[in-house]
This record gives sequence, C-alpha cells and structure tokens, in this order.
Amino acid sequence: MARKATNELLQKAKKQKNDEFYTQLTDIERELQHYESHFKGKVVYCNCDDPWTSNFFRYFVSNFKALGLKKVIAACYKEQNADLFLDTKENCRGFFFEYTGVELSDADPKTANVVYFKGDGDFRSQESIALLKQSDIVVTNPPFSLFREYVAQLIRYDKLFLIIGNINAITYKEIFKLIQDNKAWLGVNLGRGISGFIVPAYYELYGTETRIDESGNRIISPNNCLWLTNLDNFIRHKEISLTKNYSGREHEYPKYDNYDGINVDKTQDIPRDYSGYMGVPITFLHKFNPRQFEIVKFRKGNDEKDLSVNGRCPYFRIIIRQKQTMPKATDIAREF
Repeated sequence: MARKATNELLQKAKKQKNDEFYTQLTDIERELQHYESHFKGKVVYCNCDDPWTSNFFRYFVSNFKALGLKKVIAACYKEQNADLFLDTKENCRGFFFEYTGVELSDADPKTANVVYFKGDGDFRSQESIALLKQSDIVVTNPPFSLFREYVAQLIRYDKLFLIIGNINAITYKEIFKLIQDNKAWLGVNLGRGISGFIVPAYYELYGTETRIDESGNRIISPNNCLWLTNLDNFIRHKEISLTKNYSGREHEYPKYDNYDGINVDKTQDIPRDYSGYMGVPITFLHKFNPRQFEIVKFRKGNDEKDLSVNGRCPYFRIIIRQKQTMPKATDIAREF
C-alpha cells in the first residue's frame, strides 16, 4: 500500500506537469562510479539543474579533477513570476553556470557569476540547445512528464547521456526502439537501487516509503525508477546464467494464443535449450546482453493485441530469442 501511495504521488505529479523531484547525492554516486572512464576531457551538461541546489552539479564539481573533466555546465529553468535570488526583472529568466575547475568561493548566490538566458531556460529553448551542442555528455534527472521529448532531443544531437526515468519509460515505443536498436540501455541501478527523491516542503508525504532525513529533506521512494544511458557499463557484457531446461518441462512454459512463442514469468527461468521466441518481463532489460539475446518486439502478438495465454494477458512482455542456444559442454558435464 505504501509503495502504491508513492507511485500515485509520481503519477499525480506527472499529470500536473510537476516535476520537482530532486536526485539524492548518494544515488548519483552509486551510479556514476561505474562510468568514470567516460568523462576524461569531456564537457558535462546538466540542463535541468539549478547549480546552487543540484546534487548532479555538486557531484561533478567535487570530482572534477578525479574525473579529468574539461567543463561542467548547469542550466536552470525558471518559471514566470518565480522568485530567483533577487526581486529583479531577471526573476522570470533561466540561468546557467559554467565550472572549469577554478576554486569556488563561498560567495552569496545573489552575487555569484551566473549567466541569465534571455528566455526561461527550458531544455528545448535555442539558448539551452546552444549549450547542449557544446557538451559531450548529459547527466541529469529530466522532467518525467517530458521524458520522450527529452530523450528524442539527445538522440537528435547525438549526445552521450546518463539520465533518470520511470521504469515505465521502457514501455514507450520511442524508448523501446532505442533499446531494441542497441542505441540505449539500462544503467546499473534501478528500483530499490535508487533510494528516493527529495521533494519540496509543500508535497504531502504518506505511506512508509516516505521519510524526512537528518538534514530535513523530504524524501519519497517510489522504487520504480531507472537510469537510462548510452554509456557502456559492465552489466551489458555479463551473460545471464541459464540453468533451466524447456525439454521435459514444457508445461511450465505455456504458449501464447496469438504469437508463436512461450511465456517466461521470470528472467531467471529463461530456458537454455529453447531456440524459439520467448516473452519475458520488462525487467529482463536490466540484464540484457546484446551478444546473448536478440530483442524481437514488445508486448503485441501477431494480431497486434496484447500477448495472451489462455485468454489472459500477463503484464508487459518483451519477445526475445537467444543468439546461441546450445548448452556449453561444461554445463552438460555438470548434469551427469
């Protein structure tokens, strides 16, 4: 019930186009440690980040030398009539800040050397796109309500990226197509591997998946988010260890009514001796190795209706096929 409560909070925010969910530094550190080799000599753009509050910007400034970065840019969207630092005509404009490794002072943000956009700083604005073109890697928590559009822009400008999204983003046809074509994949952490998001004081907290930390930050933990990236990581090179057999256990793998394939309820139950099509849960993508499996299609049968077994539709399934189906000799030997 608690998890449902936090998921409902995210869905409500999405419907209201309210995307004020801020990533915790611990979650950023937990994921970024797997990509350190990608950043040497690169310009990083955090284009949904207020430099004075963003933990992404904080991470890259703190690790600037260790990562060998060239520059970090943080750009902030500012709504009309929203307070900034001073009650001036600039309080309705977005702004950005560039960090090149020079020691930051403890200057009051009111006098800090930020650069104001002429517009509101939306990631789709020409001013923000101009900064995007200068960058090599984009790392941020983009608006979930605009996730498709956000990713499409990254692909259009051929950018490397590491971003947070809802797990259901996998089901968007645009995102699934990128994964199928090996142009994007899941990061290392997802679900409970992302511990929660900081929300503003006016957000209602309910359920056991919410808390207030020692610093007074209000945290919600929906446990249904992931990292999406096109930066290589170790997971996509690990083969899934297949221990189950289809032969002799056919009853455990029912065939679909509307597709020539079998249903597999858990990734760990993928049979090693089956060469045909299989429907697996969307969480399979977290362990997907493109050398081991081929992604065929998503969710629909030959009749373009949801895949079904005996008239019932399991939760979203991805149709896959093994690229190599014969058991290794060492595996056969273990059976005897």
